Amino acid sequence: MDNLFARLPPSSAPEEEFRQLLAQPGLRIERIVSTGQASPPGFWYDQPQGEWVLLVQGEAGLRFADEPQARHLKAGDYVDIAPHRRHRVDWTSDDPVTVWLAVHYQLPPVAG
Repeated sequence: MDNLFARLPPSSAPEEEFRQLLAQPGLRIERIVSTGQASPPGFWYDQPQGEWVLLVQGEAGLRFADEPQARHLKAGDYVDIAPHRRHRVDWTSDDPVTVWLAVHYQLPPVAG
């Protein structure tokens, strides 16, 4: 047994921390800890898998390419990001550090 809040990095950590919690075929669960980081200017995630993300602690600005403004996420907010939906992190809080729970999943093939 482990705890999602165990061994959190300090708010002064220069890099985000990614910790894999579970991996199975077609499924990966990870804890992400952000300490004020954001996506680089002009960078967009465009992932082949779906991602369900829960903001467990802190706050963040999550922007989608197809929406005019970033979503302001607070603890308890979650969103399901479809495969290839372009998105980026505009900002994250560092006090408290931002803790995400991300579930990456593969969708079954579409029958033709």
